[in-house]
Amino acid sequence: MAVVALPPPPHDPSGPTDPPTRPRHRVVVLALDGVLPFELGIPQRILGRARTADGHLPYEVVTCSVRPPGPVRAEADFSVLVENGPEALATADTVVVPASYELGPVYERGVLTGALAAALALIRPGTRLVSICTGGYVLAAAGWLDGRPATTHWSSAEHFQRLFPRVRVDPDVLFIDDGDVLTSAGVAAGIDLCLHLVRRDHGAAVANDVARRTVVPPHRDGGQAQYVERPVPEPALSTTAAARSWALTRLHEPLRLRDLADRESMSVRTFTRRFREEVGISPGQWLVQQRVQRARHLLESSDLSIEQVADASGFGTAQSMRQHLQTALGVTPTAYRRTFRIRNAGP
Repeated sequence: MAVVALPPPPHDPSGPTDPPTRPRHRVVVLALDGVLPFELGIPQRILGRARTADGHLPYEVVTCSVRPPGPVRAEADFSVLVENGPEALATADTVVVPASYELGPVYERGVLTGALAAALALIRPGTRLVSICTGGYVLAAAGWLDGRPATTHWSSAEHFQRLFPRVRVDPDVLFIDDGDVLTSAGVAAGIDLCLHLVRRDHGAAVANDVARRTVVPPHRDGGQAQYVERPVPEPALSTTAAARSWALTRLHEPLRLRDLADRESMSVRTFTRRFREEVGISPGQWLVQQRVQRARHLLESSDLSIEQVADASGFGTAQSMRQHLQTALGVTPTAYRRTFRIRNAGP
């Protein structure tokens, strides 16, 4: 089989209630032979079911293959009937590549087959690119991850890095948002990434709504380091869950590491080590994440002033909150509120 290296591109059952002329963001999911059915369904389940406060369904999700319409072998005892050929990629605003267990030369040598390269060449410049799990191999083989941070399933991270040395692989996170290219860790991390897309595009309220209806957490703590196989702790050992629950009800208060450790009757050193093992990040990083989430919710859903939101979120000052939101989201609190209060407003 001929292989080709693609040159880097330029840089509820209810149905839509939208007026026919209201634009929708078109998401095209590329189903390759050996596709994992679970991951193939994530974009439709999360993006396809997202809806704004006025009932608008902002995404249109379609599936395509690299061949003319027809069956695509799944990593299961069935095939998926895909009704769109590769030409659908030319219509996409976002392209999602789920994992496949039949990537062949892409996985073995980091090169694209002729059919896959031809299909990817149809993607328009400026299209947002997303991979789930080892779907990142396809983006990397196309040259779209060169010089960028990216992630994949933790068990493939070392192989991925050896195969694509120009990619900055982070094996510890659930997903990486690098603007127009986003990659996720293994399997269910695709849910986290798709929820992040909804949150980024339409705000936390819309993402939280689809997460509740899907019965998944709108935001998971930590990274995939917590899922790497390690010895099971003795049953008698305590966890840090109670301290985390306690902290979530007191985010507006100053919280010291010593306070959290005392809730579990542990030394600070033991608590910090146990916390990292369970959550994948430090207690301080986790607290900042939770406070950012609280601030986003209040900015979207309340009329509190910026100073009041900072106080209620535990940042203390508007300047501190501004710095943390700028780092986490790339925008100021005022800009975030202006964007998402308008988008989530009803008619």
